[in-house]
Amino acid sequence: MAEANIGVVIHCFPKLFVAVIKLSKKNLKIGDRIKLVNKQGENFTQTVESMQIKHAQIDIARAGDEFGLKTTNAVKLKSPVIKIL
Repeated sequence: MAEANIGVVIHCFPKLFVAVIKLSKKNLKIGDRIKLVNKQGENFTQTVESMQIKHAQIDIARAGDEFGLKTTNAVKLKSPVIKIL
């Protein structure tokens, strides 16, 4: 299974399970699989189900975008966002 580092967590809301992501390359869309790092430093994988820019729901985030991502676990600040290709 191929993987690509596509961005980084720049802010997190651990009680809400939301991370603010800055994409550096590639696009990310609803249904994509990603790997993140939880607060304990362990990797976890999830399917992208909800993304927002300025409180508006989006289906695709493009390279350079900063957006909120609903996560299944509290994530670690500055952790990489890995897209499973």
